[in-house]
Amino acid sequence: MPTSIRLAPETEQRLDFLAASTGRTKAYYLREIIEHGLAEVEDYYLAAEVLERVRTGKEATYPSKDVRKELGLDD
Repeated sequence: MPTSIRLAPETEQRLDFLAASTGRTKAYYLREIIEHGLAEVEDYYLAAEVLERVRTGKEATYPSKDVRKELGLDD
């Protein structure tokens, strides 16, 4: 799926330098960055959504002592 993005000039320069220095294409590094960075971005934004639900009382929380007892970790 073709996708187009705009990069800040300094980011473009860094990417150009990396590609030229290693003999790989900019597209290769962009794919690598997206594939490896997507999990981090997902974790961050999904966690932020849960945190907001906790702060607004829309997400249940449980004391750690209750969780430990329920899981049998204090035996």
